[in-house]
Amino acid sequence: MKITLLILALLMLALVLSSCSSDRAIRSEKSQLADQVRQEFLHSWNAYKKYAWGSDMLRPVSKTPVNWYKSTLLMTPLDALDTMILMGLKEEADATREYIATHLSFDQDVYVKNFEITIRLLGGLLSNYQLTGDERLLKLADDLGTRLMPVFKSPTGMPYVNVNLKTGAVRGTRTNPAEVGTLLIEFGTLSKLTGKKQYYDAAKNAALQIYKRRSAIGLVGTWIDCETGQWLDSDSHVSACIDSYYEYLLKCAILFDDREMKEAWETSKAAIGKHLADEAPSGLWIGHADMNTGKRTHTWYGLLDAFYPAVLALSGDVPTAARLEESCFKMWNKYGIECETFDYMKMDTVDPRYSLNPEIIESSYYLYHYTNDQRYLEMGKTFLANLKKYCRMDEGYSGLRNVATKQRSDLMESYFLAETWKYLYLLFAPPETLEFNQVVFNTEAHPIRRTW
Repeated sequence: MKITLLILALLMLALVLSSCSSDRAIRSEKSQLADQVRQEFLHSWNAYKKYAWGSDMLRPVSKTPVNWYKSTLLMTPLDALDTMILMGLKEEADATREYIATHLSFDQDVYVKNFEITIRLLGGLLSNYQLTGDERLLKLADDLGTRLMPVFKSPTGMPYVNVNLKTGAVRGTRTNPAEVGTLLIEFGTLSKLTGKKQYYDAAKNAALQIYKRRSAIGLVGTWIDCETGQWLDSDSHVSACIDSYYEYLLKCAILFDDREMKEAWETSKAAIGKHLADEAPSGLWIGHADMNTGKRTHTWYGLLDAFYPAVLALSGDVPTAARLEESCFKMWNKYGIECETFDYMKMDTVDPRYSLNPEIIESSYYLYHYTNDQRYLEMGKTFLANLKKYCRMDEGYSGLRNVATKQRSDLMESYFLAETWKYLYLLFAPPETLEFNQVVFNTEAHPIRRTW
């Protein structure tokens, strides 16, 4: 009996030692991969600094700068700043923050796109204010928020597409659920940090105006007129023009403990699962359907749709999220990199572009957090290797015009540094790098903390 117990004890000790050894090996590999991502971020950032410093973005093929408007809004520096902070690049982050605080001005006579400026710049200012405590960033955020507020003065409360930062003039009535409903994390956070209730109320009302115009079966369409409230396109999906509307219903319910947003999310999730989810021979996908009838319109999915597994996981539906992420990975592996739009019945591209997007990596990060399954680390290794193989240049990274031919495009989007590298880094970095359960990421991957 004593010998048997001794043998069992030795076997258990061997298992424990083996497990510890395996854990150490995984931690070591993750540390090496995180360092690789950090180096690739610096490769991208240094290319921007060399050829486009002070401008919005870099064109890496032509090695030239580009601004969205007639003068810079420092889009890449502001988008990249919290990534630097999380990566521990303190000296670079401090210098970049100082440059932003002393050079960025919104007193410009230009029409800007409210949605993009909100998620990239307003979100970036708020996140970096919370990370650093630099009051100058909050002051800039408040100034920007004030200049954007005229967009909400439509008859429906849904924002106009564009606003002049100096005059407050607005234009653009043809809009979509994403541009209308992807504002509350930023405006709501600004409201909480400044005490100005109007920011929260305007952005929440805008999102709910879309929700109350959902069809009888709970779906929304692609295009809507912000003045009349009439739908202009009844195609429903979770891709571009709708995607982040759903994301913000859930995230704002969590961040602000908002019951109306929670109800809107739960209703919407059920409608997506019933009418858009599609069981195909290749797995589970989210396709397109008519918002009124639920009739399938396209068997399309794409790189932007790949945000949805992350949102499902955040909602608690990890099994469905895992199945959908496997489909995303099949889309990625078709050509070694994902495409803008993919036909999941033909298993081939519809729109072959890749613009350095982060969504599939974001979903892997979320799923790894919730499951600790090494599968998602393996996915991350594939993403990193393929980005380096197909998109890396001597000076930065470029998107692709065609994932099959690997023909390059000439733009390194600011979100590549804000999102793609950040999510890939967080996938490999120690969990304490960012306390996942203490933040909500806006759709540009700027982490926001509930400090109120």
